[in-house]
Amino acid sequence: MPGLSSSTLLARTALPESLNVRASGWESCVREAVAALFEQSFARPASVIVRAPGRINLIGDHTDYNDGFVLPMALNRAVWMAASGRTDRAVRVISSELGEGRFELDGLSRQGTFVDYLSGVAWAMDPVGLPGLDIAITSDLPAGAGLSSSAAIEIATLLAFSELGERGWDPVGSAKTARRAENEWVGVASGIMDQLIVAIARAGHATLIDCRSLRVKALPIPGGVEVVVLDSGTRRNLTDSGYNERRLACDRAAAVLGVEKLRDAGLGMLDDARLNPVDLRRARHVVTENDRVLAFASALELNDLVAAGSLMNLSHESLRADFSVSTAALDALVDSARSQPGCFGARLTGAGMGGCAVALVRSEAMPAFVECVRTAYRTATGLEAQLYPSEATNGAEVVSRSALS
Repeated sequence: MPGLSSSTLLARTALPESLNVRASGWESCVREAVAALFEQSFARPASVIVRAPGRINLIGDHTDYNDGFVLPMALNRAVWMAASGRTDRAVRVISSELGEGRFELDGLSRQGTFVDYLSGVAWAMDPVGLPGLDIAITSDLPAGAGLSSSAAIEIATLLAFSELGERGWDPVGSAKTARRAENEWVGVASGIMDQLIVAIARAGHATLIDCRSLRVKALPIPGGVEVVVLDSGTRRNLTDSGYNERRLACDRAAAVLGVEKLRDAGLGMLDDARLNPVDLRRARHVVTENDRVLAFASALELNDLVAAGSLMNLSHESLRADFSVSTAALDALVDSARSQPGCFGARLTGAGMGGCAVALVRSEAMPAFVECVRTAYRTATGLEAQLYPSEATNGAEVVSRSALS
């Protein structure tokens, strides 16, 4: 579609954020948009188009890097990447949301921009033998909202390199590689939850993940309930948000307790330990959150949404009081959601310190829930929230191999 920009194409079909209704042709539209952006930018068609979803974590935040349990699902919002190989060792990138960049596979260096998420993947994969690439990116996944846009970019990059470099695709191995890129190249000491769920998610299901063994269990989302993303409109940057400080506190607590990770600790151990007050609170959150994740998984299997919602509420209070990663805006948003009929429970999701919350809401209550929460939140904070029910989708996948087939 020459002459039509990616942003224009998406704008023509954009739907009200408050309802996040997806037209039947929405994914085709986004795919066409990223293909058009690639062709306009590089004057040739893309060889491959891949999609990597964002994620929402229903329960279990800050437990993954403690070798604990998490229960996320992939979202029907994603990063879309179109790519083709080059004859040299350069990687050129253009994003309709983030701008442009370039790096060389020989002599990789950090730039302090979004490009580091792509160059970090190349570094973690071992760039020897990787092809140079031209890459176009577009997304309907908000950055900095706690929905794993960075992990989606990492996994999409891995999938594109794997396809065009003929390396094969190993979802679990790719998640480990992407985590290494984020930990050691970008500098965020994250666990593996985000990258793993982006790579392996199953449509219609949330996934219980044991972050030590990497064993997973797919759990169907019950009928009659909506998983609702509540975007506070506030943003954070994990490299300067105190995320790494929280991880260091957990590591200190584990060392004092004499365990490998807080996954191995129990509440009784905390009562007897000589932890400083801050590290004690951080450890208490992790220990109790692991228990809540397992109880939540059981509640989903039993279709006990009341119990599941109660555990989400307790999780938020623990993240607020013990882990200190909530904000006034997130608290107001969660309170606004909980006060509405049909809401089983709500909590902040992701790292916190800005971004999003998640709620479980009875399906028939949705229209009133959306409008009432937006009004209550605006009254409490002066900010505008975006709410959208979210379907659980598959993990990263190749959606087009037009020039390879």
